[in-house]
Amino acid sequence: MEKASTGLRHPGNPAPPLHDDTAVMLRDLLWLNALIATELIQLVENSSAFLRKGDIPESCLLEHAKLRAVALDIADRYRPGTEIRQHVEKHG
Repeated sequence: MEKASTGLRHPGNPAPPLHDDTAVMLRDLLWLNALIATELIQLVENSSAFLRKGDIPESCLLEHAKLRAVALDIADRYRPGTEIRQHVEKHG
């Protein structure tokens, strides 16, 4: 027996709607990728500061903040209520 459809589909996409389990899996993967992205940004900043033996250029910090914000928006959109935003805010 086939599961009920969530009706999730990209406008103009002729593919059938996603099933509930597929939609949940995709939300989980999007959230996980957003988490990985924010942690990689932090790793780059930490490595840069270590290798430079000093501060990271302001332009990099601004660009990283924008990238981090996009990743957090994606995480919040697909799995709201997780601790990812609070964790990332602790990074500084």
